[in-house]
Amino acid sequence: MTAFDRDFTMTIGGQPVAGGATIPVLNPATEEAVAEAPDCSAAELDAAVAAARAAFPGWRATPIDQRRAAVAKIAEVISTNLDQFARLFTQEQGRPVGKATEELLGAAFWAASVAKQEIPVLVNEDTPDRRSETRRVPIGVVGGIVPWNFPMLLGVWKIAGALLTGNTLVIKPSPFTPLTMLKLGELMRPHLPAGVFNVVSGGDQLGPWMTAHPGIDKISFTGSTATGKRVMASAAANLKRVTLELGGNDAAIVLGDVDVAKVAEPLFWSAFGNNGQVCIATKRLYIHDSAYDALAAELAAIANRVRTGNGLEQGIDLGPVQNHAQFERVKALVEDAKAEGLTFLAGGEVPEGKGYFIPVTLVDNPPEDSRVVAEEAFGPVLPLIRFDDVEDVIARANNSDYGLAGSVWSADTDAALAIAERLDTGTVWINEAQHVTPWAPFGGHKQSGIGVENGTEGLLEYTNAQTISVRK
Repeated sequence: MTAFDRDFTMTIGGQPVAGGATIPVLNPATEEAVAEAPDCSAAELDAAVAAARAAFPGWRATPIDQRRAAVAKIAEVISTNLDQFARLFTQEQGRPVGKATEELLGAAFWAASVAKQEIPVLVNEDTPDRRSETRRVPIGVVGGIVPWNFPMLLGVWKIAGALLTGNTLVIKPSPFTPLTMLKLGELMRPHLPAGVFNVVSGGDQLGPWMTAHPGIDKISFTGSTATGKRVMASAAANLKRVTLELGGNDAAIVLGDVDVAKVAEPLFWSAFGNNGQVCIATKRLYIHDSAYDALAAELAAIANRVRTGNGLEQGIDLGPVQNHAQFERVKALVEDAKAEGLTFLAGGEVPEGKGYFIPVTLVDNPPEDSRVVAEEAFGPVLPLIRFDDVEDVIARANNSDYGLAGSVWSADTDAALAIAERLDTGTVWINEAQHVTPWAPFGGHKQSGIGVENGTEGLLEYTNAQTISVRK
């Protein structure tokens, strides 16, 4: 199957827009440019917002079954062009082609699933005198800001929910990974009314322009907590609605009764899938003292088997860290751990040469106040931390500004559940991790976010409540 052409254009009002300037998109495995993406100007953003606003009344009035069909078409377009999307994804994001394909299939599944969901109507009162109903109505123009770690899946989370509920959309992929989303916008042009789905790409100034834009009624943002705070402050100017899915420093708690051979592999990938560049990755691994040595040895053995390299090559398990800034942040964590005299069970040496490659790194029982424990690595670095008291480990897990997700691992489900119920996080898994579904709400506590995505609650984030009361 032929590759996509390298002509990347924005989609504004249903038309291709090349833009007056471009930004280079680098392959993080080679540090060479894959392509040039449009660098959206303020005027071009104004045009995208105007197109979305003009299209809103018609899209809002479109029967729900037609909106369902349009969202389902996203799944079809991705599936039909799966191989081309996967190779392009690997070139801009770095993840091996097989893992890129998994994300794309997930995005297609998400669109198909959201297309089947219902927008609830609540009957508040139905008496001989009165009927009162609360319906959900679309907000208007939604601005979606998508990160570089899951550029298609997290984009579709926003696109599907916004469109199904009757909103129009201006979506901005990360400047590090804009290409697949630009292609999706191009391929969806024949299937949606002009202005319903606009895709713009650009540099660091584009996101702030969107969050401050008076023509955008809601921002759905996925990214760091620091940036999320700026988004919220900017959105306050005209009381934009916001959904913020932000950072996490997720703890996994492993009790002493686990079958080490059984849990080692899923625990390893809960931390190192996508090179640890996952908001819900295990970032602090607390292991009961009685299981620590055996599990640490198993994790180190897996780490030593994993092959890191260019994701376009056969047999590669992990690609590079996605961009230079993140590479430097993760490298600094490793260097800090070395400077503290901490012990590495695997990794610890960042190679010289082209590409943003950091080997899987396991740090042996660092102190709680070390940077490698206290900070979200968002890369292939994991501290293993001993504990021997359940009350103590719950307190340590909760001692964070973040509260996105966590997991508990035990042969005793009831014991694990008792711990899970006391973790201050939006999601807790027992004997698994990172299971996210279109049917369940996903969001963070504390500084890990505001609002949720997915499930009925996620759909409602794209609506306003409207109560209609009829006197009979």
